[in-house]
Amino acid sequence: MQTPSAFNRDYTAIADHGLQNSYRIGNLHTAALVSIDGSIESYCVPDFDSPSVFARILDKDKGGHFSIAPTVAFSTKQNYLPSSNILQTKFLNEKGVISVTDFLPRQARGTIASNKPLLHWMVRRVEVIRGNMPILMQCAPAFNYARSSHTTTIEEDSSSFISQQQKAVFVSDALTLDLRYVTDSLLDNVHPPEVQFQFLDLSAKGHKGPAVSAEMTLHEGQVVTFVLRSPPTQEVEQEADPVAAGNQTMKSRPANDPYLTKFKLYPAAAHHYLKSTNKYWNDWIRNSHYSGSWKEAVHRSALALKLLIYEPTGAVVASPTFSLPEYIGGTRNWDYRASWIRDSSFTLYALVRLGFTHEANAYMEFIFERLRNKNPDGSIQIMYTIHGKKDLEEIELTHLDGHKGSKPVRIGNGAADHLQLILKYRMDCIYLGQKFGRPLVFDYVVANWRQPDLSIWEVRNKKRQFTVGLRIADKRSLPCPKRNEWLATRDEIYEEIMAKSWNKENQHFGQSYEDVDVLDSAVLIMPLVFFMQASDPRFTHTLKQILKTPERGGLTSNASTLTFHCFSCLLILNLVFRYDVHKSDDGVGGEEGTFGLCTLWCVEALTRAGKYDRSMLQKAVSMFEDFLLYLNHVGLCTEEISDAGEGHVTLISAAYNLSRTLGYA
Repeated sequence: MQTPSAFNRDYTAIADHGLQNSYRIGNLHTAALVSIDGSIESYCVPDFDSPSVFARILDKDKGGHFSIAPTVAFSTKQNYLPSSNILQTKFLNEKGVISVTDFLPRQARGTIASNKPLLHWMVRRVEVIRGNMPILMQCAPAFNYARSSHTTTIEEDSSSFISQQQKAVFVSDALTLDLRYVTDSLLDNVHPPEVQFQFLDLSAKGHKGPAVSAEMTLHEGQVVTFVLRSPPTQEVEQEADPVAAGNQTMKSRPANDPYLTKFKLYPAAAHHYLKSTNKYWNDWIRNSHYSGSWKEAVHRSALALKLLIYEPTGAVVASPTFSLPEYIGGTRNWDYRASWIRDSSFTLYALVRLGFTHEANAYMEFIFERLRNKNPDGSIQIMYTIHGKKDLEEIELTHLDGHKGSKPVRIGNGAADHLQLILKYRMDCIYLGQKFGRPLVFDYVVANWRQPDLSIWEVRNKKRQFTVGLRIADKRSLPCPKRNEWLATRDEIYEEIMAKSWNKENQHFGQSYEDVDVLDSAVLIMPLVFFMQASDPRFTHTLKQILKTPERGGLTSNASTLTFHCFSCLLILNLVFRYDVHKSDDGVGGEEGTFGLCTLWCVEALTRAGKYDRSMLQKAVSMFEDFLLYLNHVGLCTEEISDAGEGHVTLISAAYNLSRTLGYA
């Protein structure tokens, strides 16, 4: 049983959020992080990479939050609605049960409103399921990463047909938000609740403008729906008759029109948004072709990955959060709200395997636009903003404390101009080569593959000749004037990697030509990208070495009680590190946790090797089942487990290949 500490508390664990580093409620423009005690802890509006409005997960005092929770002791349960990205948090005690349903609206396809511009709303529906419970709502925005001041007014809300209803308006220099509500009763003999906003002064905690709060005791059948929105700038008068509150016209036109400032918000319309958003997600996931084992986990991962897509451009954001630490107290706190070509190719490859081709086609248009504006040397960047821009200036926000004191808090990403040749091959092989067959950036790689780079992990000290696996695609019989040159380069790269990255003494591939004694889990993708057979003794020896503990020279943790940010003193079993930070200086410093991406690469490698060695297939099943235990309470991977969305990407791929190899699909 928790105490009512949601309004004045320390940090909750990152794993205790419906959207840990990546997941989420969202609308394909942005996303929000919801804690297990009903607080919005991270939210950037209107886009993924917009300045934050709520960021309490990065500063418990002044980061900003939007919390709804009982003022008495409670326990919580949290779940997604089936086949949906609508999150439900239930607060329970002996006197009552209250459900808070959180979502960012989406219109289901085929409705009248589906062609209208997206509503930049956050909807929080509070419903009493049983008994009664005192509730406190606090809305405390901290604009522009808690750097900008704002004014707050409490005004009469003309958008409601109920007289004397209030709204709160928050005005900063660059953004205005308003908070409104609609009340309802689901029982004939119970009146809708009354809500009164009050000013809340949090200046002592560092807030630069007033918050608002509302305290109420809600009874069975009563419902309050809070709507936090960016109000439209165009003023249009309401045309509809308020008497039409419950009819279809009211639900499908005026209440859904984002250009109406003075529109009426009715209970029927508020409920319509919930139904329409749920239908949108249900309809989308039904298009999945997956029929193998672990279907529930695969579909939850697919829903999580879908929310990484920025619909206006087709870009895939690596994560909707910024500066969450890889290790509590460490410095590896990066802004992932950009589109990495590597991560995006993995994400879309996983979705395509499930039958979702629309997302891949949209992203290809995003990439083609970048290729029309290549760098002077013919290269493309490893990442872009979700709008396609190249400038991702890295800035430290020194006024924020960081999650549990993990500084610095960073926005932007200084790795944008890193050289990372593996990205060109991965992207071209999967998408350009196989789908479109366009010879666009191979020439750059052929001319520059001998250059040292900063690796798939974007190390920040020195360039080295990192070991990579690649396949120059030859899947379609399309014109290719430089095919022989590309094939010759492929063979040359293969021979050089075999000669220069193989550690004869320890019998494994090294991280780079310069560091053959250092293991790196990136080599696990060698059979995944068809660089070599998983049954090759050189690869199986490398795989077996990686499966050893760091104390025995490997990269797999089999027992640890260290507190990484994604777990709180959990026993860590069968999880794989990227590399040993004590043996490989990456220019960042500090400790690092295991990575779910690497763990699932290991599962895939074991699966492929398991075709020839049954014991490795059994190990793959065991490791995958263990990995599923680390998913949080709503079935999502935390940041350190996944390095953003990649854990869900590789979970889909691992489940797909493992099911197929076992004969289940």
